[in-house]
Amino acid sequence: MGLFDIFKRKDMSNEIKDYLEKQAVILDVRTQEEWDEGHVATAKHIVLNLIPLELEQIKSWKKPVIAVCRSGARSGQATQFLQQHGLDVINGGPWQNVAQFIED
Repeated sequence: MGLFDIFKRKDMSNEIKDYLEKQAVILDVRTQEEWDEGHVATAKHIVLNLIPLELEQIKSWKKPVIAVCRSGARSGQATQFLQQHGLDVINGGPWQNVAQFIED
């Protein structure tokens, strides 16, 4: 692996489709202002820094989770935290990655 390979984005399309087929909950971890600019209509909105406080709520969904944000960085943090707490979660990256597979 080269030095800059860590910056290459993996195409998550197949994983996102698989999770959507499993009735995954889309978890948007952006700020309120970012959410207001646009989001997936069916997404749940919990700002990243509130994820630890809302862990029991997220677990209560009893569904896989696709975490999204603006670029994939914050959703990556949320994914790592939720995986450490036993949840089935993937980092969907930018919310538009998931939006393209959702029917309005």
